[in-house]
Amino acid sequence: MKIAAISDIHGNLAALDAVLDDARSQGVDLIVNLGDILSGALYPSQTADRLMSLRLPTIRGNHERQLLAGDPSRMGPSDRFAHFALRDDQLAWLRDLPATLRPVDDVLLVHGTPTSDLDYFLETVTPGGCRFATHAEVESRAGDVQAALILCGHTHLQRSMRLNDGRLIVNPGSVGLPAYEDDHPYPHRMEAGSPHARYAIVTKHASHWSAKCRAVNYDWNEAAKVAASNERPDWEQALRTGFC
Repeated sequence: MKIAAISDIHGNLAALDAVLDDARSQGVDLIVNLGDILSGALYPSQTADRLMSLRLPTIRGNHERQLLAGDPSRMGPSDRFAHFALRDDQLAWLRDLPATLRPVDDVLLVHGTPTSDLDYFLETVTPGGCRFATHAEVESRAGDVQAALILCGHTHLQRSMRLNDGRLIVNPGSVGLPAYEDDHPYPHRMEAGSPHARYAIVTKHASHWSAKCRAVNYDWNEAAKVAASNERPDWEQALRTGFC
């Protein structure tokens, strides 16, 4: 079985379409979506329409939870932009999304970790910045979850780790936003280092899963122009360069 894992689209419709085309060209059996779908500075409503029509196995991320809280005065700019762009039926679609999902028996979809949509799975943030998580840290976050493959998103960085018991944790990176700054739990930057749209293909051979990360070209300069026109210079920089 071959699964394409996409995550953190953030309303970047052009990047999403490029990734979907690439995934289909690779002959995948299933495409799954790991959340943080619409919030951003680009095309939240159009991206919702595209995904609603595809009916992909999809979970919600922290941005869906924040967006559905309902008070735009308390939202960040990305959630607020989506809030005012989305129709009622699109918001209803988001409300129906689960926090976790098993699209097949031995695969679990989460956004952050199995217990939190905000915690990082494969990275650790310290007062000094962000570093790769240790095996012990990832083992602790995985807990006793029974799944041969756990797909996670949230950090926008492509990475994988195989645990001592054989479970594989894979972050496919971000389809739509290659860099961002955050202050939870300490100020840090997450930077993919190039403007490509990213996703991963995971393949099962007998009972063994393996992962291959992919980076896809699309017109990121046009996306950056749209972000600039929507008064988001932070997004313009990230989309053009892959850096904050």
